Amino acid sequence: MANVVSEGAAGRRTRTPRAEVALKTVMADPDSPERLRRVLEQALVFTRASFAAVYAQGESGDPLCLVESVGVPRTLYGLRDSYARSGRSPAADALRTGRPVWLGPEELTQCPESRRTPSGEFFLAALPTPAEDLGDAKGDSDGHGDGDGNGNGNGNGNGDGDGDGDGDGDGPACLLAVSEEPAGFDPDERACLELIARAVASRMPARPTEGGALEADAFSLAMDSGRVQVGDGILTLFGLGRDAFDGKVETLLALTVPEDLPSLMSVVEADHMSIGDRELEFRVRRPSGPPRWLRLHGRLLPGGEGHPARLVGTVGDASLLRSDVTDVARVQRLAAALAVAGTVRDVSQAVVSALRAPLRADRIALAELENDRLVVTVLDPPEPEAWPELWRLEWRSEWPDAPVRTMPTLAATLREGRAQIWPAGTALEPALAEVGPGGLAALPLPAAGGMAGACLIGWDTPHDFGPDERAFLTASAGLTGQALMRAHAFDAEHELVGMLQRQLLPRRLPELPGAVAVARYLPSTAGLELGGDWYDVIPLPDHHVALVIGDVQGHSAAAATLMGQMRTALRAYAVEGHPPDVVVSRANRLLTDLETDLFATCAYVDVDLEEGSAWCVRAGHLPPVLRHADGSTEIAEADGGPPLGVVTQSDFPMSPLRLRPGTVIALTTDGLVETVEADIDEGMDGFARELGVLDPAHLDLVADALLGNARRSDDVALLLLRYDGMALRPQRDSWTVWRLPQAVSQARRFTRRTLRAWGVPPDAIDTALLVVSELVTNALVHTDGRVRLDLTRINHRLRVAVADSSPRTPVKPTSIGWEATGGRGILLVEAMSAAWGTVPVSGGKQVWSEIVQEG
Repeated sequence: MANVVSEGAAGRRTRTPRAEVALKTVMADPDSPERLRRVLEQALVFTRASFAAVYAQGESGDPLCLVESVGVPRTLYGLRDSYARSGRSPAADALRTGRPVWLGPEELTQCPESRRTPSGEFFLAALPTPAEDLGDAKGDSDGHGDGDGNGNGNGNGNGDGDGDGDGDGDGPACLLAVSEEPAGFDPDERACLELIARAVASRMPARPTEGGALEADAFSLAMDSGRVQVGDGILTLFGLGRDAFDGKVETLLALTVPEDLPSLMSVVEADHMSIGDRELEFRVRRPSGPPRWLRLHGRLLPGGEGHPARLVGTVGDASLLRSDVTDVARVQRLAAALAVAGTVRDVSQAVVSALRAPLRADRIALAELENDRLVVTVLDPPEPEAWPELWRLEWRSEWPDAPVRTMPTLAATLREGRAQIWPAGTALEPALAEVGPGGLAALPLPAAGGMAGACLIGWDTPHDFGPDERAFLTASAGLTGQALMRAHAFDAEHELVGMLQRQLLPRRLPELPGAVAVARYLPSTAGLELGGDWYDVIPLPDHHVALVIGDVQGHSAAAATLMGQMRTALRAYAVEGHPPDVVVSRANRLLTDLETDLFATCAYVDVDLEEGSAWCVRAGHLPPVLRHADGSTEIAEADGGPPLGVVTQSDFPMSPLRLRPGTVIALTTDGLVETVEADIDEGMDGFARELGVLDPAHLDLVADALLGNARRSDDVALLLLRYDGMALRPQRDSWTVWRLPQAVSQARRFTRRTLRAWGVPPDAIDTALLVVSELVTNALVHTDGRVRLDLTRINHRLRVAVADSSPRTPVKPTSIGWEATGGRGILLVEAMSAAWGTVPVSGGKQVWSEIVQEG
């Protein structure tokens, strides 16, 4: 037994030299991706540890995060992925003091960031990893005699001879090891751990500080923000200059070949990346020539509380080990681009991007076939001088229309429906030969049993068409033709949707006395569904005008239909003469009665153009924004009610707005001011600021500028009114007609007295008195309730209006017998008036007559 013990002790005493040899062997292969793991494995071999791990400190203030581990799962010992740098964990203590920490079971029970686990008792070692060379990592194994043999005591196991006990706390990482041996780590095993800690320090992957320099092939990616630091060598591989790189990983991803994106995204997205090493190869596109193969080697370093995980590693050139991109990959790339192309122009641009650079062509033309003409949608390059003279003669607008009859060779190709390739020197008509003097490919684009168009690809220098390239061109033609037909149908449907939307909105805005109004509507570009935004400008009697803007919930045909109903209803209620709150309240009841699941928001502003005042009613909509003549802006503090269609009985309070000449009232929908980056309050503040700096003298330009930053994922409606004030205000007066025997004579006396005060000529006064007599008499005889007489004079026109409580319109008799005693009143009014008519008003109607005074 004694001999066995002696042999065991002797074996332990030789562990340290053997560990040195093993570590030097591991470090002799600096390019091994498993070098850090192999260093840690030496702890399992030479110290009988059951678990070993490295926790690294990242940028200033970052926690200590798990970088690599070997052995049994760390969860058996209650170890975490990360520890706070300022906490009381063994790893943090070791880095803070610069001394190893040796803990036994009793100390672990008292450690605030350690917890007992079902694995039973164990010993824990935490060693800072100083930045020293392995040749100096021999350590002093004689300074451990102060320990008690069980590893008890926090940092007391290092004697004075331990050169690590300087307490500077500059170690870049920490080595943790766990032993389940009854005696813990003996002095030789502790010396081995110190050697391993030094080796770990030289094997750690680069973890740059913010703004710190990187090796040419190194990168560091923050997984939460997508911000990436890269070395100059990586930028060169991607074909970017340091000044042109914005620090976003998306900029680099945009340069990769689309087929390789899924595998690359599995690395750069934290949800798909596990802790440890990852390697993959991918391709990046270049301005000319085939894509370049690159090899990425990365490691995910987990984050901690308040700090993101970070992917660090290297990117190198792997082009020498990989062949060029295949034609199958080119076809796949084109198919992927055409799958997301919505419009004809999108399809054309996708074809140019997928064909011109890989084929090194000098020009590409894509055209739709309409009757006997090729309507060219894309020319690359777009300059007219780059194309044949005939094409320039046919240049009519943005793109030329090339007649097929002038190119019989191309016409025959379209009839046959087969791709044709003509090498340099082939005798072709000038309109084709000048497209590709070094070689020309004409690709008919088949679709739905016919021809959707043609694609011409030309080279200036002699081009060799190999069999693979011919097959690639044929496959590309079929894909393009089908995509072109889908896009054409999409364009037609989108135009139909837009036309239906425009039919539901006002065709033109009315001319207003003392004000100018402009409006804009931008439909959403996301899909083909109709939107529910609307606006309206409603002229009202007595130089009032109603401004209406609203938004129906959702984007669908149902929303657009409801929008049309609400616009019509609000206009009808406004023209009837109801005050703003009644107009909105009745529209709310109507929407509730329609029993729809949709609701609508609305803002209604009644502007008195004579007085320069307004009343605003809001139903769940954004408030108006006022821009005053001095350039200051304010968001009107207008009380609001709920959206229309939510509550049957609801109050919609009116809020006053005071206007001065030069004031602009701006109404908009949330599509203009609400984004995913900012809430609606911030958007309204920005909208008000932008409105304040624009010149209101040209209101159309103001509207265009305000829509410049509009997001097109939602509809946008914008309504602007500039109040200038009326240059000539009308004269007005009114009289309440009481139902008395002398009511008509009192109305005549009031009219005569008022018109004389206004300076109306006697002849016009006599005419007006006759009209007043007839209209007041009709109202008193044929209606009940209140009767009101209104007189208005502007310029040389006098308006007489009588309002009563009956909705019935007076009927002009077709014939009157000589014995009839009534029925001539309306005929007299018509004969004496330049114009007359009747309009509905709140609670009844108003019959009016206009008289033109002479002189």
